[in-house]
Parts: sequence; C-alpha cells; structure tokens
Amino acid sequence: MAGRRNSLVGLLASCLLFATGAALAEGPVFANSDQCIACHSNMVDGDGNALSIGHKWRASMMALSAKDPYWMAGVRREIADRPHLQGFIEDTCSICHMPMFRTTAVANGGSGEIIRYIEGGFEPDELRLAEDGVSCTVCHQISADNLGDHSSFDGGYEIASSTPEETKIFGPFDVDAGHQRIMQSASAVVPGEGLHIQKSELCATCHTLFTPATNGDGEVIGEFAEQAPYLEWKHSSFAQTASCQDCHMPEVDGSAQISSVLGEQRENVSRHEFRGGNVFMLTLLNKYRDELNVTVPAEDLEASAKATLEHLQNSSASVEIVSVKFSGYEAIIKVRVRNRAGHKLPTAYPSRRVWLNLAVTDISGDVLFESGALNPDGSIAGNDNDADSLSFERHYLEIDSPDQVQIYEPVIADYRDEVTTSLLSGATYVKDNRLLPNGFDKATADAGVAVRGGAMTDDDFAAGGDEIVYRVELDEGTDQINVSARLYYQTIGFRWAVNLKAYDSLETKRFVTYYEDNADISAVILAEDEHQQ
Repeated sequence: MAGRRNSLVGLLASCLLFATGAALAEGPVFANSDQCIACHSNMVDGDGNALSIGHKWRASMMALSAKDPYWMAGVRREIADRPHLQGFIEDTCSICHMPMFRTTAVANGGSGEIIRYIEGGFEPDELRLAEDGVSCTVCHQISADNLGDHSSFDGGYEIASSTPEETKIFGPFDVDAGHQRIMQSASAVVPGEGLHIQKSELCATCHTLFTPATNGDGEVIGEFAEQAPYLEWKHSSFAQTASCQDCHMPEVDGSAQISSVLGEQRENVSRHEFRGGNVFMLTLLNKYRDELNVTVPAEDLEASAKATLEHLQNSSASVEIVSVKFSGYEAIIKVRVRNRAGHKLPTAYPSRRVWLNLAVTDISGDVLFESGALNPDGSIAGNDNDADSLSFERHYLEIDSPDQVQIYEPVIADYRDEVTTSLLSGATYVKDNRLLPNGFDKATADAGVAVRGGAMTDDDFAAGGDEIVYRVELDEGTDQINVSARLYYQTIGFRWAVNLKAYDSLETKRFVTYYEDNADISAVILAEDEHQQ
C-alpha cells in the first residue's frame, strides 16, 4: 500500500498530470468488446438458457462505467471544489471508469482525462477506448503479480502485456495450441490459463479505494476508506466459502461452450452478468439513452435491470417480525434484519443506504404508527440528514417515535467533523452501521471497515444482522393491530443527489434533474414481512 499511496500523494501535491491529447501509439493493446462479442456470444447453457458473454456484459454497469451520469456529476463537483487538483482528480477517477484509455494514455506520457471526454473532445481512437468502460480485455489482461497486496488497491492493477507482440489474455481454462492460434488470428492476442481471474483479489483492484483526505486548503492530511467490500469480505466467513465471482458471476450448472466459433465444452463456466445492486442507474441509462449516448439495445438493459432486482431480492437480505406483545397501552415489536451478502449491506460507494420502514395499522387499515416512510422526492421521513445536510440519523436500539428511523448507512465527515458527501473532503466516518456479513467480528475489524457510532456498543448489532425494538403507543381499547416491516435499499441517497444543486455545470444539473424526475423509483424493497396480533 505504501508505494501506491506515496505515488498518489506525490501526484496530488504536484498536480502535473494534465494529458497532452497526443496520439495513443504505445503501451498495451486493448481489443474493444465488439471484437470479443463476435465469438463469445450467441451461446446457450445445457438447459438452453442464453449464455452470451458479450451481450450480458454490455448491459452491465461494468460496460457502462464511462457513461454513468452520477460519476460525471461527481467528478465535476470535486473539480469545482478543488480546481488546483483537476489533473489528479481526472486521472484517479479514470483509472477504473475508463481503464483502457487511461492505461494507454499513461503509456504515452499522458494521463487519464474526463472533462475533455465528457465535453466531446476525444479523437476517435481515444473515444473507442474510453466508451468501452471496464471492457473484456481489461480484466482478462490483469496480471496476478500483485493481487491481494495493498499496492493493487486504488486501481493498482498491473496489465501483463506491455507491447503488442506479447499481448496475453488470461482465463480459467488451459487452451491448446490450436485454439490459441484461432484466437490470435482473430484478435491478435494469445489466450492462456490464469486461475487468478476467478479470485476476489482481481475485483479488489477497483473495488477497494482509499482516497486522500484533505483539509480546507486542499492539503493531504491522511487517507480515507471510500469503499472496501473486498476487505469486508475478507473479514467475514465468506472468505473461506465463496469468492466475489461466485455471487456476482455465478457458474453455469454442467458444461457449456465458451465460444460460438469452434468453442470447446467446459465445466464451471462463469456467467458474465455481473450481478450488482444498481437497478436505479441501469434504469436511468436506458431512459436517457440518447442524451448519454448509450447504444446497448434497450431490451438488454431492461433484462439487466430485472436480473439486478431479482438478485437483490433473492440474495441480499431478509426481514422478520420476531414478536409483537402488548404491555398496557403499548405494542412492543421486535424486528430482525439479516444480511445474506458476503460483505456489508449496503457496501461500496458511500451514497448507498438500507433502512427499515415499519408501519402499524388498526383493523380498519388506519395508520397508527409509521417509521421510515419513503417520500416521493427520494428522502426518508424522519431522517435528520435528509432534512439537514449537516446532521445525521443515529443508530437505534429502540424506536418509539415516527421521527426516528433505523438507517443502515455510512456517514462521512470532513477534517472538522462536519458531515459531507464530498469524497475528497472525507476524513472519517461518524456513522457506519451497515449490516455485517456472517463471521464479521466488529471488535477486531481494521479501521477501513470498522463499525462506527452507536452500533459499536449495540449487542444486537453483530455478524449477520441486527435486531431492533419498536415501542408503539396505542389508544385505549385497541386490541388488534397489523404490523408490516419493509427493508428498503437506495443506491443514491437523497442528500447525495440534492447536494449537487449548488454546482453550476451541465453534468451536476443534469443528474439532479434525473433524480428529481425519477425519485419515486430511486429505492427498491429488498425484503418484507407482515404480522397480525
């Protein structure tokens, strides 16, 4: 980590990485996805289900990483706050969102650029690399050399091939000489076995990010764990039983062809669906496809959004109303939430949040109590942070008022301990009660994945989930109630969107408009339960 971090800090201090826009002539050769799709699509598994590697990938957030409108707005915001760090911000944020362009630009003496890209200033060869996002030949050309080391985090992946003559592609299978020649003649790359392609450490290169923490003068005062799902996974029992790929790229049952052209039958072929959690962004990318220059067929994006929602609802969490008891004029309701994922829930980018919506009605259906209702504008009723950007909702052991809500979330603070949604302002978490995966010991967790705030001393908040008690006052004579519990998930919390209103750029204004026009679908229900008493 030290070498990678020192280089970033040095880069930040000097801010010399403004790219020249020179022709991209040197460095690794990246084939665009259309060259891969030609042979790795139009396939089916043993049950006749579609197994088109290229077509599944192209409708994923991986493929669309450079067209993400929230990412563009976030880059604009950070640059507006720190114009003297523009070169650093653009280069750093392009490492994992435009990896083929950035890697090639660096090999040619330049750096990653984002503003010139979003303003339409790229030449055709630059655009070809940038718009393909996290493409096939990025992940499959990553070397195993430093995987798992801190130096591999923050986009510190190493591309195995440094010249066109030695371009190598790694996959989980041994490839005979005949098939090597076929692929080399079609794409100018040589395939070979590389089992590291199926290890979590490969994903960790871009999904473990430490950003430099700065003070009011933009000086580096430390580092901040922006996202660390790999480290969360590593501190859980899942590290011994399942990799990132096992859940997010599940294998085909039985054997399947890996190519539609002279492809051999293979066991344990991974599906390239990249099951994630961003239904909202996939929906926006499809709805505003013309503005965002999204060329993926609409039906592919619709299928991807549907599969993402199914993954969330089938594999991420459960909620149970454990008990409902009457005590005088009070109903005491215990709710249990379980995290079924191999990392914290929610995880990764800190705009994400999960919360409990608990409603109590009488036999006529009239609402007697409700905590955590989703408002039409995407905010949560009773959430202090949605009402006041400098405040936040604490972690609860018990809730007895509708203006209290249990939100499982990370809350960032700057060097003054003021709540913020700026990544480069982030110095610490004043709250992190995201639901823990099985086997996660909060007492021994490293600082980068530590529990913060009231959840640390909550004995019911532990590996695998949380329990919380609701106390609801009832009118005299109320002897029957209906209780419903819903667990909501939102990839972009209200404050993370509306805080962009202060910035005067096309990208920030565009995303705020997107959010406000679609706030009613910004959250999905992960799990729910009902109880009558």
